[in-house]
Amino acid sequence: MTELTETQRAALQAFCDTIVPSLERTDDPDGFWARRASDLHVQHVVEQVVLNLPDPADREGLLQLLDVLAAQNFLTAPSQLSREQILRNLRLGSPPAAAGIAALTAITLFIHYGAPLDPQTGLNPNWATFGFSGPAGPPPQVPKAIDVLEPAAATTLEADVCVVGSGAGGGVIAGTLAAAGMKVVVLEAAGYFNESDFTGLEIPAYQAMYWRGGPTPTADGNVSLQAGTTLGGGTTINWTNCLRTTDQVRSQWATEHGLEDVDGADFDRHLDAVLERIGATDRASDLNGPQQRLAEGCERLGWSTRAVIRNTDVDAYTPEGAGFSGFGDATGAKLSTEKTFLRDAAAHGADVLVRTRAIRVLTEQGRAAGVEAVHTAADGTLVPVTVRAPRVVVACGALESPALLLRSGIGGPAVGQYLRLHPCVAVFGQYEEDQRAWWGPPHALLSDEFADVRDGYGFLIEATQYAPAIAASALPWTTAAEHKALLADYALGASFIALTRDHGHGRVTVDDVGEAVPTYEVTDPLDVAHLQLGIDALARLHEAAGAQQIFALAAGLPRWRRGDDLEAFVARSQRVPLRAGGHKLFSAHQMGSCRMGTDPATSVAGPWGELHDTPGVFVGDGSAFPTPSGTNPMVSIMALAHRTAEAIAGARTAPTAMGAAR
Repeated sequence: MTELTETQRAALQAFCDTIVPSLERTDDPDGFWARRASDLHVQHVVEQVVLNLPDPADREGLLQLLDVLAAQNFLTAPSQLSREQILRNLRLGSPPAAAGIAALTAITLFIHYGAPLDPQTGLNPNWATFGFSGPAGPPPQVPKAIDVLEPAAATTLEADVCVVGSGAGGGVIAGTLAAAGMKVVVLEAAGYFNESDFTGLEIPAYQAMYWRGGPTPTADGNVSLQAGTTLGGGTTINWTNCLRTTDQVRSQWATEHGLEDVDGADFDRHLDAVLERIGATDRASDLNGPQQRLAEGCERLGWSTRAVIRNTDVDAYTPEGAGFSGFGDATGAKLSTEKTFLRDAAAHGADVLVRTRAIRVLTEQGRAAGVEAVHTAADGTLVPVTVRAPRVVVACGALESPALLLRSGIGGPAVGQYLRLHPCVAVFGQYEEDQRAWWGPPHALLSDEFADVRDGYGFLIEATQYAPAIAASALPWTTAAEHKALLADYALGASFIALTRDHGHGRVTVDDVGEAVPTYEVTDPLDVAHLQLGIDALARLHEAAGAQQIFALAAGLPRWRRGDDLEAFVARSQRVPLRAGGHKLFSAHQMGSCRMGTDPATSVAGPWGELHDTPGVFVGDGSAFPTPSGTNPMVSIMALAHRTAEAIAGARTAPTAMGAAR
């Protein structure tokens, strides 16, 4: 591993202390203003993050930036203002330097405000200023319900079907096929975590259960991605929003992409089946402060709202515990696939392997033959695993499923194309009272006022989960004093997002070692128009709800204070570009990169999920969506997976069934 030189290490500490310096304030009861990054040894954590970046080019670029800072007399600059000016000059003069400064800034803020840095309490001393106490006590000790296989030596397993991935799609398919009497093997690349592991701490959860360790930018830096990687996939760490696939989307999938049955009663049956199994209910949707502001603002503007249906065991639910469900639900209330369909699979004899990454799909004579994988043992030993199976379901998410197909050389020309992200813009409002945003479910209310702005495309308005690390790094840093001032009043804040059904798309390719490389630019005119309208709507919503200040989460941090011209603020915010260095764009929904359809030139799989070019290989996750759902996609993924599973099971007993599906 590369080590920092002494000069680089000194430059890194100076950088961290410039981003989070000690500033004098007469009223500072918690030491918030006086506390600099190095007081919490943040630079040491940042150093390890930099040294462990998986991309050598990214790592080398940040080390070069530290050398440049040293050469620019950053270490000997006489004041905070001088160091800030050096950073400003570098950002303006060099796009690569600007990207590096943005990355280091985000990492520093993420750790300083979000990491459990106090060795005595396991919490973060900055949280006292936020009015946030952190998780309530240690997690319960709960035995794991699924016995997973732990191969100690090279292993070959035999199965009727191998399911790669255990999330919303893979879990449903595994449970459904095992219950139908098929021998199922499930391969999950990540670990198995349950209530005993769910500490409620943000950064450890990102490191253990999120794709690439937490919010990760696309390769072009335009969108920050969040995706689950753990047994149960995204259903273990998502916000439990159970929205049915809309009639308009179902009609589009049926008429334009050949999924002819999805706009009728049979798909209602699939939706009903998964909603019942995951315990979807409206009896666990308490509103925290931000969601109450959302309700009030919509009422004053005459906009529609509706309660969120959530997959929750109401007997175990508590609003205090629900606030941490994005990091794993220690109460056990969240009815994820680990608690439902995967347990069904295990009860019917399925073998489940975790920390087992699929390398490629095996084929013989052009048909599915199994999966080649590698299991990482508890001691780090790599153990080859081969699953021999005539049917393979690729369900490792819209970022990793295309990478697996590309590594395998199957799927056709559309593999990785049509990546949809539901890109979100965010606008932050500051109110007169503590919003207690950490309390209650992350999603309990939404507005669909703008869901169909044009031709079935538009956006939902939702509030976001309280999370100090991601909030601190998402608030654009202009000066240290301004950023600290915003966070000092963070308890007063509420963030609204416009979750946009994208008309354009990105793509997923693979690098030289076969790792997924997602890219995404917002250039489609309809998407640009809807995101701009979203900025306008979110600002007006905050103003109607009583916000005293409003901030666009964008470069330059456009700000409105009550009494200012709202139209001018909206126009100023809309002028900021929708890309890296402009508006912060977020995505927790990745879809479409192995989509279903009738045309092999523009789709990877046929209308029932089977690859056009490789019989016996099926796509069973959100990557199969012909177009984006326009809603939180969990239930749509599950319903399509249930439909595909029934087709697979039916083809086994009635060979003509899949022939009709082709």
